[in-house]
Amino acid sequence: MQGCVFCAIVTGDAPAAVVHETDELIAFLDARPISPGHSLVVPKRHAAGLGELDGATGERMFGLGHRLARAARAGALGADGVNLVLNDGRAAFQTVDHVHLHVIPRYAGDRRSLLRRIVRRKPRPSDDAASLLRGGLDAQAP
Repeated sequence: MQGCVFCAIVTGDAPAAVVHETDELIAFLDARPISPGHSLVVPKRHAAGLGELDGATGERMFGLGHRLARAARAGALGADGVNLVLNDGRAAFQTVDHVHLHVIPRYAGDRRSLLRRIVRRKPRPSDDAASLLRGGLDAQAP
């Protein structure tokens, strides 16, 4: 869809630190991460919200989110926990009108800093989190 930043990432017209990609989905680091390794799982076919997303694609989104969460915990990122968050609609704090699943690695003692980051999310330079997550995905049994 024209004007959608996630569609531009899918077509390669906008930059992203891609973590994983299939024919149907793409996962990349959030441009304004809440924590190291904060990723988004996005369907390649535009759907503004859950009402426009078919169930099978939604299942695969959460499947990839689950794999990324496992990679964040068991891999080199060493997360102590993970939040999987999908905001559906403006009232639920959805800021990009293309359905996406946040995979947010969490670390012991990060509650206070996490709340500050949510309120004041800023772009950060890409770090090695994408390669660390890819390594964690590769280490998982298929």
